[in-house]
Amino acid sequence: MNTAFVILNLVVALFIIGLFIWMQKRHVSFSKRVLLALAVGIVAGFILQWIYGMGSSVTKETTDWLGIVGGGYVKLLQMIAIPLIFISIIAAFTRLELKTNIAKIGIWIIGTLLVTAAIAAVIGIIAALLFHLNADHISQGSVELSRAKELQGSLKEMGDATLPSRILELFPANPFLDLTGARATSTIAVVIFSVIIGIAFLGVQRKQPKEAALFARGVDTIYAIVLRIVRLILRLTPYGVFAIMTNTVATSDATAILKLGNFVLASYAALIVMFIIHLLIVSFTGISPLTYVKKTLPVLTFAFTSRTSAGALPMNIEAQRSLGVPNGIANFAASFGLSIGQNGCAGIYPAMLAIMIAPTVGIDPTSISFILTVVAVVAISSFGVAGVGGGATFAAIIVLSTLNLPVGLAGVLISIEPLIDMGRTALNVSDSMVSGIVTSKATKNLEKEPEAKRKLPPNEKEKVSE
Repeated sequence: MNTAFVILNLVVALFIIGLFIWMQKRHVSFSKRVLLALAVGIVAGFILQWIYGMGSSVTKETTDWLGIVGGGYVKLLQMIAIPLIFISIIAAFTRLELKTNIAKIGIWIIGTLLVTAAIAAVIGIIAALLFHLNADHISQGSVELSRAKELQGSLKEMGDATLPSRILELFPANPFLDLTGARATSTIAVVIFSVIIGIAFLGVQRKQPKEAALFARGVDTIYAIVLRIVRLILRLTPYGVFAIMTNTVATSDATAILKLGNFVLASYAALIVMFIIHLLIVSFTGISPLTYVKKTLPVLTFAFTSRTSAGALPMNIEAQRSLGVPNGIANFAASFGLSIGQNGCAGIYPAMLAIMIAPTVGIDPTSISFILTVVAVVAISSFGVAGVGGGATFAAIIVLSTLNLPVGLAGVLISIEPLIDMGRTALNVSDSMVSGIVTSKATKNLEKEPEAKRKLPPNEKEKVSE
């Protein structure tokens, strides 16, 4: 009987996917289809949980099959992320798109990421204080206690890794290994390796122009193919978002969310305020906040549903290009934003945890000296997370251990982690795009007519957004 219900659910899901295919053929805009997929996924998830229950075999089997669509889409994006970064940065050199000193671009990107991380920490602290978050009032069950032990174990594994050692981890000792994405810092290592190749190309171009021209043509050919693959994958976005959102909602523990509702509200209040700050920063560069929201909505929606910044890389780069950010800077910003200054995971989240846990060890969370210490530690640690990997969990471990706060208490939030991680990931992706825009403006590279549209013939322009 259960099999019949699973088949029925999958038939309905296929019908919904068929509707999105029909909408694409009717030329309904890409943003509208992605947003509708998000909404339909939420409703479908609620219906699955309401009819069958969160832990039922029907729900599990249905979400397993839908996982082929959602998980498959994410894997395809992750598949093309490293090749896209590698060839795009090299192409930026062969096409002479990087007109400004590379070091200057890097400083502006990293500086923007770190400054916004510090601002995010302040927002997180204010939210925690306004919502009166306190870990003393949260009960810990077996799941929470198990998570606490896991976090303490992670702290021991991290050992005494220093900030310099984590920075050293960014460099590519074996670039071919990093091209497989084997390390937590592989993305940044690939960026560094690509820059080295690009600089070498410029030297060859001066002394051996024929060989350089041959190499440039080869890079252009590979770049065109990779970009075509990216656009083919991006067309699957509505289907992936629908499947991922359905699975997330259908398997979320509503009871746990209600129990920790105050933290959820505080988290999203802080995330929304920080996103508004992103819009203000963008407005200072001359780009309308409404234009920014419109152009970045698909990637932010995907990041929200999938909870993966790495999977969002291709969409992140495309969104920046549509806003006038040169290809090279867009790749740098998207790549560094994966590991440095993450506003949601490494900014707001650890700051809120620090304020919430402080009273359990007799520290006054309203103390100015403690607040300033938290902001400084969060800003510095948001860079240190780059050598560790693991996002919000490791950011929290680093900050709490540095402040001599009990790391294990962070385990009380495990039941609502997926829900708040959705918003955190979207903010992380937004932050990386903001850093690309700010850097382009500061280095006078922000294009009035975005490259993604300018280089295509009229009949191809619509395909960029499909």
